[in-house]
Formats: sequence, structure tokens, C-alpha cells
Amino acid sequence: MLPLPPDTLFRPGPPQPTRARRAEAFGRANALERYSVPGAGAVVVQIKPGDRIEIANDEGGQRCEVLAAHPDGRLDAGLLGWQADGPAAGLRALLTSREPSLDALRARLAALGIALADARAIGLFGATSRAGEAVGFTAQGEGWIIVAAPGTPMDFEAQDTATPLTLRITRATPRVTGGFALPDPLADPVLELRVKSATAEAYVVRAGEYIQILDVDGRQCTDFQCFDARKVDRGIFNPLDVTTTRTLMGHNYPMPGLHAKYYDQDFTALVEVIQDTCGRHDTFGLACASKYYDDIGYPGHANCSDNFNRALDPYGIPGRAGWMAANFFFNTGIDAHGVVYADEPWSRPGDYVLMRALTDLVCVSSACPDDTSAANGWHLTDIHVRSYAATERFQRASAWRATPDAEPIMTRQSAFYENFAALTQDFVEYKGFWLPNSFAQTDPVESYFACREGVVVMDLSALRKFEVTGPDAEALMNWVLTRDVTKLGHGQIVYSAMCYPHGGMIDDGTLFRLGPQNFRWIGGSDEGGVWMREEAERLGLNVMIRSSTDQMHNLAVQGPKSRELMGQIVWTPRHQPAIPDLGWFRFTVGRLGGPEGAPIVVSRTGYTGELGYEIFCHPKDGAQVFEAIWAAGQPLGIKPMGLAGLDLVRIEAGLVFAGYDFSDQTDPFEAGVGFTVPLKSKTADFVGREALIRRKETPARKFVGLEIEGQDPVGHGDCIRIGRAQVGEICSAMRSPRTNTLIALARIDVAHAEPGTAVEVGRLDGHIKRIAARVTSFPHYDPKKERPRS
Repeated sequence: MLPLPPDTLFRPGPPQPTRARRAEAFGRANALERYSVPGAGAVVVQIKPGDRIEIANDEGGQRCEVLAAHPDGRLDAGLLGWQADGPAAGLRALLTSREPSLDALRARLAALGIALADARAIGLFGATSRAGEAVGFTAQGEGWIIVAAPGTPMDFEAQDTATPLTLRITRATPRVTGGFALPDPLADPVLELRVKSATAEAYVVRAGEYIQILDVDGRQCTDFQCFDARKVDRGIFNPLDVTTTRTLMGHNYPMPGLHAKYYDQDFTALVEVIQDTCGRHDTFGLACASKYYDDIGYPGHANCSDNFNRALDPYGIPGRAGWMAANFFFNTGIDAHGVVYADEPWSRPGDYVLMRALTDLVCVSSACPDDTSAANGWHLTDIHVRSYAATERFQRASAWRATPDAEPIMTRQSAFYENFAALTQDFVEYKGFWLPNSFAQTDPVESYFACREGVVVMDLSALRKFEVTGPDAEALMNWVLTRDVTKLGHGQIVYSAMCYPHGGMIDDGTLFRLGPQNFRWIGGSDEGGVWMREEAERLGLNVMIRSSTDQMHNLAVQGPKSRELMGQIVWTPRHQPAIPDLGWFRFTVGRLGGPEGAPIVVSRTGYTGELGYEIFCHPKDGAQVFEAIWAAGQPLGIKPMGLAGLDLVRIEAGLVFAGYDFSDQTDPFEAGVGFTVPLKSKTADFVGREALIRRKETPARKFVGLEIEGQDPVGHGDCIRIGRAQVGEICSAMRSPRTNTLIALARIDVAHAEPGTAVEVGRLDGHIKRIAARVTSFPHYDPKKERPRS
């Protein structure tokens, strides 16, 4: 071997493979399947001889019942190599309940001939099982496994919430491409159509019917196009049109929701999106065409446009060199410079888009053949199409994943959805829930004044709740929160920040103390619960952190008249504070209307800057709770408030919102909640303390208020400048109905944070258009918090 020049760096050995760390659901092996068993729910999965089965207790403390059945429906725990040790009472209780989410499970068991009248189950785990604890089985034969996470409505004081389990199956015979088990049909299918890799298929769907397009193996793009069948009969071939749809929708990405429709160039609405389990799709451009491959050096490469032409030819639809298409599962975006970029899809095995046909349609779907880029994850697979009858009903929903590793949870309705739906059709998806945004008879400004002068009711069920219990509960909370939890008394609540070691905020929220080692954390994100669980595991603390979001839905009743209203409907026992005696940041446990009423928890807290309360109940009692509040509020002029109105009152009151006013890149001081960090008085160490000491001693930015001249709107992310230099940015902004002025919460360099400092808000490119403003202290409304204390 010839010697290398002296300055050459020689790297011995073969090349190293590219192995990006992936979330489990994206990087799972072909043999691995994963299923989430929701708390107070169950799943049924097929098993075959030799399959290895693992059931994990995700959050700890959750009981589990396991049953196995032969293909003919006979129950036999021997299929798992175990013996049943007790009656399947928990599963039977679930199935005999009226819970609608279990309807599909009931139908599945009936179709398989599995009867549970005298069923016995394998009992796993218990009240003291730790988070992550797992039990394994090996399938001895072919059949079905039923895994249940039994639970009853949570007792708020006992904190006996039902939490999820995870079922993992490692198949003895790994599946091949196209062999992922498709999710069960959403109803009885009218059409079952497999679109083989690198091909396209055309099909007909009638008005009102539903079209479900599924990614079989994950990370596989599919182009979708359709035509009004009656226009096709007349020789008019207008496809879904990019420009028309984007203009009418005002949005680049396909989204589920009330306005997510696709139009042709005549403004005819052809389809609307009902459900989407992926949540990330293309900007809606062209399907791949021969020119694309020709120009990058792959002449003659298979492409979706030519495949469309072949599939549509029998319907007499003329071919095109390149078809516009809704590019489902194709991960593209537009960067800050207006450039389109692409990467591998976000879709996972079984992800789907569900649409409803708004007229009779001729449709075509492809399985994209691009193997020249990461567009299909470098591995071409199939697409599957199902259709369902127009008589079926499917709730609008999109997927919410608490963490990248989590299974998708479809947007759900809170316990108060139907009550608010009688008042508005304007709902928005917020962290997995449909929440009302505005009301036709009560616009945001009207609800603002009702909150400031009277009383309003709003749905805050999407807040994340976690039950923290065990001998080390106080120690854990004192470690993960910035506030001194040891000073929190029974029945008291404290507002706190939660930080990472570098000082950046994970979340903010309120901590309820229910007992010596019993706490409830209520925050805005799932990340808070994940972080608490990770820290408890790392430190070996004897504590359980279990989610209770779906066991406790909550309404906020806010405004100067809220005490009068709540006092009429809440009964409390003598050992609990009555509503007139309930102090600020305290809670009481009582019942609705009297000692036999629905159990509730009432806290004197809120997110409006006014006197107010939050009332928590189990979802089964939601309608009853809403109706009692609404009836008692009528003489007081109660109004509903949605998220649009809530934004007005919370910004004016200086109450921060995650993603706008803080993130993991901002510390509590930079978010205006430095009062939650008692560095001098809290003697115990806590996560991020050293970083927060450093950040407080050498601050770079400060959270301030702004008053903006004129009526030109400003918004989140707008730059703040002095001369040519950017010195800060707008976090949240609004036009105050009270003062008719534009105000904002902003983060600005400490050199320019003095109240009265003149600055400019940059629009367009930040230089062409400037809006004069001045720095103020914040909050803009009731800075001493005298109104909520009143």
C-alpha cells in the first residue's frame, strides 16, 4: 500500500451504516407489533404458535385481565401457557357498561363467537405495580388474545384512575412487505381495494359515502385525485384543483375539521376530510410525473401521473403529463425562504385519511413509486382503500400523540361537548379534544365583557391531569417543580413552573395537595407526566404518576358573579370548605346540588384574571354538571366563552401560554413567571436550580408588556426592533376591548426592557413596515391580582 501524503487523514475500516435513532413506532422490526390498551378499555389481537407476547404496565398501578380464545371462540388460557386464576369480572363490567368507545370491541367479540358469561381470566399486576413492569407469554397455538385494563369511574379522593397498558407481540414468522395487519374496518366496508406498490387504481364512490385511504406498512406516499362523476358523464373532466382549494381553504396542508374540503376549478366541493391519523401531509401540489424523473437522470421511471392515466382511461378521462393530487403521507413543507423541502413520511403502519364524498365521484389512488429519495422511506410498499356506506357516521378527528413513541389518540369530545354544540358549530382541535372556539350569539368580545363584569362558563377539559401518589410523592414533586412543595397544606394549590436541567420550561401548572403523599398535577402538556415518570425511575423513588385526564373533565366558571353561581349548586360536607369560604388557590370536594349529587372537585383557580372557579367531574356526570351551571347562571346573565374569548382575558391579565409565551428555550424569568422560582427560600434542590441561578444573575431577555400605537394588528412571532436591530419578539397580542388599544406580551433584550422605551414592531420583512410601540410593565390588567383574590 502506497504511503499517503503527510497531511491526509486516513480512516481505517469499512463504512459505518446510517442509523438514526427513531421512535419505536417508526423503527420497529418487521416482527414487532404494538397495541395500546386504553385505561378502562380492551383490545383483541390474533396470535399464532410461537408468537412472543409482552404486556407492560405503562404508568403503574393498573390491573390487567388476559384471556385467550381458540379460532372457534372457545376460551382457553392454555393457549398462552398459563392458567386462569379468577373471573373476568373487570372485562365483563366494561362490556356491560354503556360506554360508546367499547361498541367496536363488543361487535368484534360477537363476530368471533367469544362469550364471556362465565369467563375466567389471567390476572396481572395490581395497585402497587410499578411503571414499566411487564409480563411475557408465548402463544402455544393459533387464536386470539384479549387484554383488558379494567377500571371504574375515578374516586377523586382515592385517585384510583384507570391507565393504559401496552401489548407487544413479536411474531414467530415475521411479516413481509404488505403483511402488516391492517386496522379493523371502521364499519362494514363497501369496497376493499389493494393498490400494489408503484401502481394506481381507479374506483367509484357515491355521494355521502366515505373513502378510507390506508398506509399498509408505513412511510408510503399516496396521491389521490377525483372527479365529479356527473360532470364526467357530460365530458367535463375537472379534477381537484390546487389553486382553488388553497384559496378557499386558506391553508397549505390538508387538515381535518369543519372547513377541510377539496374543490375543483368550478368551486364544486368534491370531498371533505373527516379523520386523519397521521397529521402531516404534503402542500398539495403535483403527483410525480415522467419529467421529474427524466430531469434527475431516471428516464422511463414509473410515476404516479402515468399510472393515473392508465387507471383513468377506462372511464374516458383524458391523460395528462402531470396530475395535480392530494399527496397524502408525503412529508413536505415550506421553509422561511419559501422553498419546498421534503423528507421521509410521518405515517406509520395502519395510518389513514378518511374522507366523505360530497357528490358521486370517480376516484384514483396511487402507491407512489419514488425510490430515488426519502419520499417513501427508501422502501416502496402498498396502499389500501376502503369505502363505507353513506348511512355510517364517523366523528371528525385527527391524531394526537402525547410523545413520539405514543400510539395515536383520535380527537375526542369532552363530557360537555354536546352542551356546547347546542350553542356553536365552531370547534377547534386542541391537544386531542374538540373545544369550542367562538359562539354565534356571543362573540369573543361579548364573552370578554361577560367575564370581566358577570360570569362565563368554558370547557378546559384538555388540561392534563396526573395523580401523584406514594411514599416519595412529596419528594418527587419538590424535585421536579420550582416551588417549595413542602409548604403546601392539605386543600391548598400552588402554581409552579417545571423545568429541564438547563432551565428551559417543560410546562406550567397547578399542584393540588390531597393528602400527606397525595398530589394532583394539572398542566398543559403530556410531557410533564412523562418527565415526572422518568425522574422517579432514574432516582428510584417509590411513587406512581398516573394520568387521569380522561377521568376528570372540567369547566371553568369565571367572573365577579361566579361565587354567587357556584354557591347555589355546590354542596360540601362539614369537613370541607363551603364555596363562600373557599380561599384563593384552595379546593374543596363536594357534590352537585346535595349529598346525593354527582361527586365534584371545585378549585378557586382560573385563567382569566378574575374571581373564578374550576369544577372537575367524571365524564359520565358532565351533562348534569353543565346543565346545573347553565340553569343557575341564567338569572346572572351567564355567557359561554370559547378559546378565542379566553385568549383576550388571559393576555390582558398577563397569563402565559405554552408555545407562545414560553418553551423549553425560555426559563421562568424570561416567561414572566419568575415568582415561581424561590431561589432564596427553597432549601431543597430541584431540577434546573443551578441553571436558573446562573440565568437570573446574567439575564439576557425580559418578559414585558407592550402598548402598540394605532390599530394595525400584530401577532405572535413579529419582531421588535430599535433601528435596524431586532431586540425582541411578540409572544402574544390582542386588541383590548376594555381600552380599545393593541397590547402585547413580549420578550425583549434586557438593555431595552425599561418601561417607556420606544420600540417598533416590524411587519412584512420587519423593515418595510414598522408600527410604533412602547414597553410597559405587565400585566396590563389588575397587576396586583386584587380581582381573583376578592
